[in-house]
Amino acid sequence: MKQALTQTDFNFPGQKSVYHGKVRDVYNINDEQLVMVATDRISAFDVVLPEGIPYKGQMLNQIAAKFLDATADICPNWKLATPDPMVTAGVQCTGYPVEMIVRGYLVGSAWRAYKAGAREICGVKIPDGMRENERFPHPIITPTTKAEIGEHDQDISREEILRQGLVSEEEYNLLEQYTMQLFMRGTEIARERGLILVDTKYEFGHRDGKIYLIDEIHTPDSSRYFYREGYEERFAAGEPQKQLSKEFVREWLMDNGFQGKEGQTVPEMTPQIVESISERYIELYEHITGETFVKEDTRSLLERIERNVTTYLQSR
Repeated sequence: MKQALTQTDFNFPGQKSVYHGKVRDVYNINDEQLVMVATDRISAFDVVLPEGIPYKGQMLNQIAAKFLDATADICPNWKLATPDPMVTAGVQCTGYPVEMIVRGYLVGSAWRAYKAGAREICGVKIPDGMRENERFPHPIITPTTKAEIGEHDQDISREEILRQGLVSEEEYNLLEQYTMQLFMRGTEIARERGLILVDTKYEFGHRDGKIYLIDEIHTPDSSRYFYREGYEERFAAGEPQKQLSKEFVREWLMDNGFQGKEGQTVPEMTPQIVESISERYIELYEHITGETFVKEDTRSLLERIERNVTTYLQSR
């Protein structure tokens, strides 16, 4: 029977602390390295859903590792090794308190705000007359603040980030530069796969005066993809786009009356629903990477991860 990893409580060599995020558990090793375990937890509308999704952590970890390697020439990133299919180990950084969201198309929350009358997002003006799924003349950056567990990320403008002193102007200019270059690289790779990188988010940190790209990159949890084939025809006809992202989970929740608002209850996640979400994630993985997904043995996940990470740390 396939198992999902939803909780970890390791005690690795040199471990000083652990942070349990929405979907990843991050272990501090001697204030020098982080061991990031991609669990099978799944979140939507900033809520962690009650059931884990088998293989989700493995898929996201392997996609992120692949794209970190494919963009290392653009900016330094935190990755040092992937000692387990569900684990990345890397440089410990102090994270910036903002996420850099870049959008190439008017979709998702940006479209919902636009449809409600907004013509400015995070200080970026949006022209009148745009339609859902329409490509922006140029990609736009719409940052958010980093929220604590259970809280919602908040949109914020460049001007407000600088006014509050969240990031210095010099550093923020570099974050914007890295963000656009990474998005362009992701767009090129997606095109090779017959996909369109619609929007994504990047997180950055710093250590010893150097900025690093941290966390995951270009995964279906942090990004939205459309199929390139048929995009123009569907857009011209006003039809929904065929997409690869976690949006299908949000849509299932919304169809069942849940958007993370107070008083709402997460719909029942039956074994069939969990299996279908897992299968969709495998589809995402194979389209995004162009590789067949190889399922690792899930029978002893905790023991396997502890063994692999301990071996890695002791070899350093």
